[in-house]
Amino acid sequence: MTGPAVPLYGYQRRWFLDRSRFKAGMFARQTGKTFTTTLEIVDRCVEAATQARREPWVILSRGARQAAEAMNEGIKLHAKAYAMGFEAEEYDWESPDGFVYRAQEVTFPHGSKVTALPANPDTARGFSRNVFLDEFAIHKDSREIWGALFPVISKGWDLRVTSTPKGKGNKFYEIMTADDTTWSRHIVDIYQAVRDGLPRDIDQLRAGMADEDLWSQEFELKWLDEASAWLSYELIMSCEEATAGEPDAYQGGVCFVGRDIGRRNDLHVIWVWEQIGDVLWERERIEQKRASFADMDAAFDEVMLRYRVGRACIDQTGMGEKVVEDAQRRYGSRIEGVLFTGPSKLVMATRGKDFFEGRRVRISEGDAKLRADLHKLRRVASATGAPRFVAERDDDHADRTWAAFLGIHAADGTIPVYGYEPAGRRDRDDFNDPDDDDDERGWWRPPLGAGIRGARW
Repeated sequence: MTGPAVPLYGYQRRWFLDRSRFKAGMFARQTGKTFTTTLEIVDRCVEAATQARREPWVILSRGARQAAEAMNEGIKLHAKAYAMGFEAEEYDWESPDGFVYRAQEVTFPHGSKVTALPANPDTARGFSRNVFLDEFAIHKDSREIWGALFPVISKGWDLRVTSTPKGKGNKFYEIMTADDTTWSRHIVDIYQAVRDGLPRDIDQLRAGMADEDLWSQEFELKWLDEASAWLSYELIMSCEEATAGEPDAYQGGVCFVGRDIGRRNDLHVIWVWEQIGDVLWERERIEQKRASFADMDAAFDEVMLRYRVGRACIDQTGMGEKVVEDAQRRYGSRIEGVLFTGPSKLVMATRGKDFFEGRRVRISEGDAKLRADLHKLRRVASATGAPRFVAERDDDHADRTWAAFLGIHAADGTIPVYGYEPAGRRDRDDFNDPDDDDDERGWWRPPLGAGIRGARW
């Protein structure tokens, strides 16, 4: 083992120097767990090169983007700090079952290789080498990955597992709480990290987060009780896909829109689902804070132009009354106003959960704010015993979740089919110019109240 080529804080140095075969680390957010673990991997490759032997590693991350970050901001960065030459490539890797994944790979002198891939049971069983499971608590199918991986590394390879906690329904929770001496466990909350030299203002961070549950989980490393969460982290992550949330992936199908109204304290969220078969794919999510009603309506108009919207459900509560009335005047019966009462929220939340549990939705992969928003919704009993839904207020109030549920509610019924072609993206200025009835492509826009705007019949 050589010395690290970069300065480390106390807790990082303890993790770096621990060369136990099975090592698990639970670290607070943004304290350098991936940075330090990739440093250990490079250090071991350097040591192997001096001994003319090979040190193979595979990094399994939550998704392709996170795998690329571990390689670019970890392995390559540290290799340069060690002044160690390497060759890097990116290629399609085929699993034993025939599935293809995008791989990042670095090769060091004397043949040591580090390969980074998105984690799943296929990639877990495809390599016989040392393994680093990065942010393991948020890996989809963590138990299936574990079952595929462990027989492979049982031949004598080392294993590194790091994450922040994400509830109790995953394999990482079992690793960190098991009563055994097999694992060398490191637990570093934000207070320990600061004591060891990490420059962070704890009071400022806590006030800025403004959510005690999330603070407890992400920085104090508390295992939150998943029993009261309406959507567990495991359920949420099982519905994540890399291509969801990409407007350019729109296939021209019928779309359903949910719109949660917020202006001063809450977000205004427009959620677009495209139906493909029996699955709803997130195509676009627009979020606005303290926007004018004109800007909110303009954003909604753009959505109605870009997509074949079969139905849109809008929060009609309070300030939503006029928003719904204006939208119905422009788009007719495709707009449904929904009053947020106890019974209506129960119906929407129950149907939304059904879609998640049935894997009938696909949402953006690795979106931490969305993941936290979906997870913060809790079902509690009112004084009369009737169920109600609450979410701790922070920068938003589960606004993304309710927009998603409104869109699912819009899709959950008989939808008329409209024979028109979307006009595509239009500059927002077009909506503010009443005399601009024709754009450069020759599309005709009927005046307000004339039905579907921007459509060609």
